[in-house]
Amino acid sequence: MNVWYLVYRVIIDDIIFYPPVYQYLIIPGLIAALLVALFIIWFERKAAAFVQMRYGPREIAPRIGGAIQLVADLTRYALQEIIIPETVDALPYILSPIVMIILALLPLEAVPLTSIRTYFPIPPDYSLLITVALSTLSPLFVVLMSWASNNKFAVVGGIRESFIITAYELIAVLGFLSAAAMTQSFNIVNIVNMQMSGKWLGLLNPIALLAVFIAVLMSTSGFPFEIPDSESELVAGPYTEYTGLLYGLNMGGGYIKRWVFSILIALVFLGGWAPYKPVPGIITGYFIPSLIVSIKALIVMAIMSFLRSVYGRYRVDQALGIAWEILIPLTLAAFGLGLAEAYFGVI
Repeated sequence: MNVWYLVYRVIIDDIIFYPPVYQYLIIPGLIAALLVALFIIWFERKAAAFVQMRYGPREIAPRIGGAIQLVADLTRYALQEIIIPETVDALPYILSPIVMIILALLPLEAVPLTSIRTYFPIPPDYSLLITVALSTLSPLFVVLMSWASNNKFAVVGGIRESFIITAYELIAVLGFLSAAAMTQSFNIVNIVNMQMSGKWLGLLNPIALLAVFIAVLMSTSGFPFEIPDSESELVAGPYTEYTGLLYGLNMGGGYIKRWVFSILIALVFLGGWAPYKPVPGIITGYFIPSLIVSIKALIVMAIMSFLRSVYGRYRVDQALGIAWEILIPLTLAAFGLGLAEAYFGVI
């Protein structure tokens, strides 16, 4: 056998398409998340420019869609001096943004992106529970960085983040459990396979989809829930004392978390890789299904980002009132609806 063919197979099969590497670093991992973040930031600016008639993003460098602003921002974050104030707790101050990014992507390690067992990163029997549990880790480091900053604006932002975490986690968990109740399974592969006939869970239980959608906006500080880092009164909330690349990591962390949740929404509520049926092979069994899931997730993320153009920001008491008084009863109703649909064999 040709040695170059062996090298090729080792690089492609055993490294690039090795499930933990592929899902964490390539699609839908870090590389895809960075590209999606760039696109979504550009999309947010262009959508807001057209809806709100903002001159800058709408008119600057029109031949390339104003993308030069992204280049300017990336250059600034990359080259700006990282200033560490003397009053901060240095070790958690520096490590928190880095650990937050790592943990934000960690749920992807438990997400199956195909029905071909060869390409499962871990056994998928309880993949939905594991993914939801791992998604709760990264927000804790937002609270930690606010405490480590030793700044009153950062601490207030961290307290707001803790309020939001408490509210959104319960909503998100109940929303995803509604899907588990409908399918009688915590296995994401089984949940997707049950939707292959076109009976998407988001259509059968739109209340659960809506609740999870809003919970993701809350958890990632998306409009109208950009509350922890509200610039008008808290400067930048938990990120007030951060500069340069560390500040860029903090800003990118929200988009990465939103990307991971969008992947999970696409799998659980929007049919995953349906209507495509994976067949054995790297391209047909792994790349194409993951690409379909990523496209659906990108559409979900674009809808979330468009809300910046049409909604103002809620106060923290308004957001928490919506969560505890409206969304949690709705998710309980969605869970009951899921049990009823399972009992009557709707899916």
